[in-house]
Amino acid sequence: MEIFGLEIDRRKIAFLLIFSALAFAFYQFNFSEIIGAEPSKKFTLFQFLGPIAGGVLGPVGGVASVLLVSVSNFLLTGQALELPVIVSFFTMTMATLYFGSRHRMVAAVPLLCMVLFWLHPFGVQAWVYALFWLIPAVALFFKSNIIARSLGTTFTAHSIGSVAYLYAFNIPAGVWMGLIPVTAFERLLFAAGIAVFYYAVNTMLHAFSSRFDLSCLNIEKKYAFWKA
Repeated sequence: MEIFGLEIDRRKIAFLLIFSALAFAFYQFNFSEIIGAEPSKKFTLFQFLGPIAGGVLGPVGGVASVLLVSVSNFLLTGQALELPVIVSFFTMTMATLYFGSRHRMVAAVPLLCMVLFWLHPFGVQAWVYALFWLIPAVALFFKSNIIARSLGTTFTAHSIGSVAYLYAFNIPAGVWMGLIPVTAFERLLFAAGIAVFYYAVNTMLHAFSSRFDLSCLNIEKKYAFWKA
């Protein structure tokens, strides 16, 4: 199948739609509150499943899937176009790019966020908080390790969200300093969730690949819970 002169694999499109439908379902299950936002705004299980689309579908397919899910959820649930919704588009897109790409440029976003954080009068007083965003740059050197990859992914998303909330709400330095242990624990949970979900998806795809041609997908068999 050709779209705008580009050859598109129908199987990959089909899996993108199936994956997106599953991700949309996970979007409806809350995981934790977003610190700094209204109590009604929450992280969902989509934060675990969404980024790994970049690993299975590749960076472009992964971003397409995440945007499809995010926009669909926005339209179908009738949400207002508020900051948490806008930020989620960017955080999940960049997290997916980071997870799916090995290019060193993916570390540019969290490093830029460090600079933006330090340029804010409250951010510079809590400068140590932004050091979290060195993790995606360091993790690039260990991207064959799923935990390092997942940590880099979740802290990439975290950097964008934190800077957006800092500039939008002028959150005081004392709040950021108090959040350091909370953030460390929260992001470890997110990284663990991303890793577990990636293992689960790869296990399922590896099992199906013995019956169906899934060569259009990037199945990392070393991340399957069991091998056929």
